Amino acid sequence: MEELTGEEVASLHSKYVMQSWHKQGGPVKPIKKADGIYFWDYDGKRYTDMSSLLVCSNLGHELPEIVDAIKEQADKMCFMAPAYASEPKSRLAKMLVDVADPDFYQRVFFTNGGADSNENAIKMARMVTGRPKIFSCYRSYHGSTIGASNASGDWRRFATELGGSAPGFVHFMNPNMYEDGYTRGVDDAAVTADYLHRLDEQLQYEGPDSVAAILMESIVGANGVILPPEGYMEGVRALCDKYGILMICDEVMAGFCRTGKMFAWQNFDIKPDMFTFAKGVTCGYVPLGGVVVSKQISDYFTDHVLQCGLTYSGHTLACAAGVAAVNYYLEHDVCAHVKEMEGILKPFLESMVEKHKCVGEARCIGLFSALTIVKNKETRELMAPYHTPNSVMPQIMAKLMDLGFSTFGRETNINICPPLIITAEQLKEELPKLDKVLTWVDENLCD
Repeated sequence: MEELTGEEVASLHSKYVMQSWHKQGGPVKPIKKADGIYFWDYDGKRYTDMSSLLVCSNLGHELPEIVDAIKEQADKMCFMAPAYASEPKSRLAKMLVDVADPDFYQRVFFTNGGADSNENAIKMARMVTGRPKIFSCYRSYHGSTIGASNASGDWRRFATELGGSAPGFVHFMNPNMYEDGYTRGVDDAAVTADYLHRLDEQLQYEGPDSVAAILMESIVGANGVILPPEGYMEGVRALCDKYGILMICDEVMAGFCRTGKMFAWQNFDIKPDMFTFAKGVTCGYVPLGGVVVSKQISDYFTDHVLQCGLTYSGHTLACAAGVAAVNYYLEHDVCAHVKEMEGILKPFLESMVEKHKCVGEARCIGLFSALTIVKNKETRELMAPYHTPNSVMPQIMAKLMDLGFSTFGRETNINICPPLIITAEQLKEELPKLDKVLTWVDENLCD
């Protein structure tokens, strides 16, 4: 088949593809190839992937170990139905339990991606507890299926509410210390106590014996890499234990070494009853997600039918990619490399707070980071308050893209989450581009 030109690819996309989270038919950038931390358009311009696309390309693009595993499995068997055992699925399930905690966790239910994972975790929680309600945070995103959307807190849930919200979903406000007017490292104890008190009070008003689970991102991702104050996650776990509520941690974005731990919940003194994953398990090479469940939940489904199922659950080709990716994380000690790179990224971002009047706060754990962009640092007036119309943030992203620095942000944040294989030299080459654009923001958009 004759290869299309970049113009033809873009034209066909604009005419025939339904573009997520966009009005249809607008301009689109066609991409020809990708390798490592870079990708190229049809004009040969190189872009550095400083967001791991949608924080999924953890090991970069075209990693030979994953590509070769996919090719090898494709020559044997691309797909086998979920009722049958296959070597990649069996291997990957054990690997995931082992890296989580084999003394606490037991089994994995495989899905096609993050939304599916959260959807099925919700179903399991309701089946195990016999309770209907799911508590989740306003500052969150859990996926675009009906249940996952209703669990999500940001404005992307609104389309699913057109016919009325799905029953049983209750949102609570989770802390964002900077936007709430507090200082991280100073006010943590007070913020934690206040937010836990309010959550406990809301549970009382809803009836804790009607709540199946509290679903939370271990570290809030797309909404700005919001780090919880010290003691907050442990406090939520304690409330779950107090009322017999299951704790579900959404690791779709924060998992697989992104924070310098295999899973982000491992940064806290907790063990969720279930945690969901996707993205980094295959680095996006083949879609895959899942739910890792505790021995207690696994035991329940030994005696009760698991009423969850997907045609592609444990997809053979995807699991082969997952085995290769997890092997790479472990054999190359990617967590240690991430912590080393944090030593470069975090001080740089903190220096941007000192240098630029448009940067209110920097948050960084591992290679999971974001800047809060403000119009006025003294008053903490945000550059783009929640769901603001005609936001200037796309202008800022376009300036970065012009310099070959590809990333994304939501509301008033710029997320910086590069592939975990990025080197010190590559980081030092790219970060001055961010500094340059922030200077432009200071001069053109701040008070």
